[in-house]
Amino acid sequence: SVNMAPKEKTPAKKAAPKAKDGKKKRSRKESYSTYIYKVLKQVHPDTGISTKGMAVMNSFINDLFDKIASESGRLVRYNKKNTLTSREIQTAVRLLLPGELARHAVSEGTKAVTKYTASQ
Repeated sequence: SVNMAPKEKTPAKKAAPKAKDGKKKRSRKESYSTYIYKVLKQVHPDTGISTKGMAVMNSFINDLFDKIASESGRLVRYNKKNTLTSREIQTAVRLLLPGELARHAVSEGTKAVTKYTASQ
């Protein structure tokens, strides 16, 4: 099981921030690349991924995230509720993903929620 949350990013500042040694600090760019890489290594330990391949995967995950978030929000509104719960996320996943992929996604999601709940 891999934590799939995106890496944190510091908000962009107007003036270029300087490090202690006077060099320019790089602004942190949010990406799922570390998680994509970890999952790739779980599935195919001796397979690598190019920078362009990683960019495609990253944009795919961002797109899917947006679709699931939008669909979940819509479900909350349709049901005249104010709270977006794991139930809406699960329904959105069932609506958006095809057959077997939806089943796998739902079981992985349930597993993650159960693990999180147990840790609280």
